[in-house]
Order: sequence, then C-alpha cells, then structure tokens
Amino acid sequence: MGLWSFVKGAGKSLFGKEAAAAEAPKEDALRAELKNLGLDASGVNLAVDGDKVVVKGKAIDAETKEKIILAVGNVDGVASVETEQDDDTADAVFHTVVKGDTLSAIAKKTLGNANLYPKIFEANKPMLTHPDKIYPGQVLRIPKA
Repeated sequence: MGLWSFVKGAGKSLFGKEAAAAEAPKEDALRAELKNLGLDASGVNLAVDGDKVVVKGKAIDAETKEKIILAVGNVDGVASVETEQDDDTADAVFHTVVKGDTLSAIAKKTLGNANLYPKIFEANKPMLTHPDKIYPGQVLRIPKA
C-alpha cells in the first residue's frame, strides 16, 4: 500500500470557486477529470473516503498510474491518495512545489541539473500545460534520472 499526501486546498477546483471549499470531490468528477486530461484509467477504480482518494487496480503502466495519482491528488479538497496495489509505483518520486520553486530549481534539487527541467515538464503532461505554470502545494512527478 502506498500513501501520498497533497495540500488539500491548493489543487484544481472541479466544482467552481463557491462550492469547492464545501464539497469533497466525487468519484465521477475525478473520473471525468482523468478523461479530460486524456489519461487511460481502464483497470483502475477510484473511491473517495472523506478527503482521501483510494486508487485500486492496475493501470496500463506505472507512468500512467503515477499520473492518475497526481491528477486526482492535485484536486481541491483532496488531502491524500492511497493505492492498494503499489508494486508498480513503489519507486515513484514526487515533489511538492513550494513558494519560489521553478522547474529548473526542482530539476537541480532532484535530478542534479537545472537544465533537465524539460524532463520534469514532460513527466507531468497533461497536468502541466506550460513549464512556468506551477503553484505552491502542487505535487509533481519526478522522472527517473
């Protein structure tokens, strides 16, 4: 079992600004978000338990499962994501963005070279649409060096 923590109030709102703080995300809204991002969630079931999302099943590959974890975890109202079968994500490395972070700074800290920031950007597509559009509290996938 794997458990990843997220910043509950820092993520993308699926409900609109007024309702976001009052409502926890529902499974169908999370599944719609995955579909909108173009992530293949076949073989994966989502269950919401308060502010925790439980990801069950096996994704098509480890990269897709890591992206599913990030996509649902970076939603407003989600504080953690738990996986029941984490053999495919046991080596996953995530980084929580702090104020002042840039992809270059994160690449230098995690990969040892600031010029490797495009690898982090590519590893987080389609959740990231531009290398400069990251925010504090967002969790990013760090690719293998």
